[in-house]
Amino acid sequence: MSVLLLQLAGPMQSWGDSSRFVRRNTRNEPTKSGVIGLLACAQGRVREDSIEDLLNLSFGVRTEQRGRVMSDFQTEKSLTRKRNSRDFEKTMPLTYRYYLADARFLVALGAERSVLEGLDQALRTPRWPLYLGRRSCPPEFPVTLGIHDEYGTIRQALENEPWHASAWYRRRYHDRQLEIVCDAIDDEPSMTQADMPVTFSQKGRRYSGRAVRRYRIANPGASVDSSGADARGTRDIPPDFGSAGLDDPLNFA
Repeated sequence: MSVLLLQLAGPMQSWGDSSRFVRRNTRNEPTKSGVIGLLACAQGRVREDSIEDLLNLSFGVRTEQRGRVMSDFQTEKSLTRKRNSRDFEKTMPLTYRYYLADARFLVALGAERSVLEGLDQALRTPRWPLYLGRRSCPPEFPVTLGIHDEYGTIRQALENEPWHASAWYRRRYHDRQLEIVCDAIDDEPSMTQADMPVTFSQKGRRYSGRAVRRYRIANPGASVDSSGADARGTRDIPPDFGSAGLDDPLNFA
């Protein structure tokens, strides 16, 4: 298996998996459904096209730069007024939309090299403009970092690939641990995340759950921690079933 690495960075990102009605939340990292949508957009697929081949990709993401959760309060107004009235014909809803500002992520996709070559080429010359979760969120840099055959699995890539955070962020957080969320393997401890798309059809989008493991590793650029002890290795994170902005908009908890 080969690994295709993506760098998702931009002024604003939003990766929702549980948005309902007037609240449009975001998770703290890209979702599999969001990245599959990005790939489908690059290939020029329409919403009614099958995405079954993309569902078979191994998927994992590492948080390079956490960013900050921001809220955008939006209003809408109908342009048509009622006859003989100053009132508008239709009442439009208020919405609260949440975004990740100044965040960066490393995404690893695993599959046969022939499959990844087509995806890599599509990301370099996309059919339609790419966006990070929402169409108002364009990427800051070219998305693809190329195919890497030196990594046998997506976990090897996420645990060993150099840090891709901004220069100022690397200076300030040079000993920071990095968080990884990836597909769970066999019977290891996991949590269920509802971000596996079944269809993007406008007749009704549908999603299913997938088992994921969430854990932290030491920064690949640091070999020892502040006490002089070996800082490499992994540490599992207790499951967090919430999304950013759901009950804690500023992520203070």
